[in-house]
Amino acid sequence: MSNPVHYIAVIGGAVSGSATAFQFASRGIKTVIIDQQALPYGKIEDGLPKWHSKLRDKEEGKIDERLAHPNITYVPNIRLGEDVSFEELSSWGFSAIVLATGAFNDRPLPVEGIEEYLYNGFYYQNPFFIWYNHFHEPGFDGLHHDIVDDAVIVGGGLASLDVVKALMIETVKEKLQEKGHDVDMFTLDRSIVKVLDELGYTLDDLGLKGCRLFYRRRAIDMPVTPMATDTPEKLEKARGIREKLLNNFTTKYLFRFYECHAPVDKIVKDGKLTGLVFQKTNVIDGKAVAIEGSEIRVEAPLVISSIGSIPELLEGIPSQWQMFKISDMNTCRIEGYDSVFAVGNAVTGQGNIKESFKHGNELSARIMDDSLDWKAENFEEYLKITESNVSDQAAEIANNFSDSNLLSVEKVAELDAKIEGLHKISGYSGDYTAWRNESIPVRLEDMLGIQH
Repeated sequence: MSNPVHYIAVIGGAVSGSATAFQFASRGIKTVIIDQQALPYGKIEDGLPKWHSKLRDKEEGKIDERLAHPNITYVPNIRLGEDVSFEELSSWGFSAIVLATGAFNDRPLPVEGIEEYLYNGFYYQNPFFIWYNHFHEPGFDGLHHDIVDDAVIVGGGLASLDVVKALMIETVKEKLQEKGHDVDMFTLDRSIVKVLDELGYTLDDLGLKGCRLFYRRRAIDMPVTPMATDTPEKLEKARGIREKLLNNFTTKYLFRFYECHAPVDKIVKDGKLTGLVFQKTNVIDGKAVAIEGSEIRVEAPLVISSIGSIPELLEGIPSQWQMFKISDMNTCRIEGYDSVFAVGNAVTGQGNIKESFKHGNELSARIMDDSLDWKAENFEEYLKITESNVSDQAAEIANNFSDSNLLSVEKVAELDAKIEGLHKISGYSGDYTAWRNESIPVRLEDMLGIQH
């Protein structure tokens, strides 16, 4: 760089980080993306279930295209708070720091003492899907997760339906293999009941009960349809579609659903979590109200919590209610800082799905297909809206800068040297395409030799 410029550090890649960086880069702003993983794909790689392989490849391709911009530098394998502190990074003198760190932490399950049994009969959704998306890879050394029949999932949103689907696919696949039928995940993804009907089996024939999904509100309250509910007519329509969607899922994937059940206590035997105590609820004015004396014990060989995701809070960043504390909602400026911002799921966790559709409820007809099931194109629509919202926010942030506070050529060179130091720590050569090709995981569809 031979002229004074702005220089912005974006922490995190994926949809939000790459879209933000591309907005800045397109305006002539020098930008560095610092990601904690080898690849800048975030939940596209580790949260979107691997049966969405075409969508994954398409969205990751878009991220690759953005990172090819000459004004964008990539830094992999650097974790903020460990490899470099936020305090140190902010002292380097960037024009701005943008947190696009996503929402990789799970909202804690509100059962006292439950954390003591993590990986001892109890899992959270986010690490479960990191394992699920990658356990097929030769040499994968991530934390192992068992999949068993009759598990209990606590949730109610789309992510919990993905957990249910993964459990049902894997338990059915294993039992079919025992009977001499090699049916892959992609086939079962389309419809478990159809596969079983064609082979002449029921779950009982396979010795399976199916997993169980517990939700604290009613089926008609489940946050699985991005539809407007601001009039009684629209609310009634949305509730009808929610109920049909759930019925469609239970029919296709053969799990059991229990509405109006909130977890209140744990069941422990021989030092292991073996179930939960649920209390029945009534939904009054949209709130789940506990019914006194309605507690029931639900034994289970495994419990998975899927009640939402939250950002990983960082030392030095103000927070409240498990979220970063924001002072200006237009730019999502972090309270107490003039030039630190947050974008995407780093702002509101999975609640950002609702925000993404706030100005686009009319898209609901396109989001829901004829079978009332979310498919790849539905997730793609959501990602497009997320990208659009983040791009608008990045433009708003960029508008805060003026030519009067451009960084000098010397300061830019100093920051480049800092980035080069991070490259040495991470082992990154500076050639993004070569790095990406070396780091991309082995894909299940390639191992199976199928086109999905």
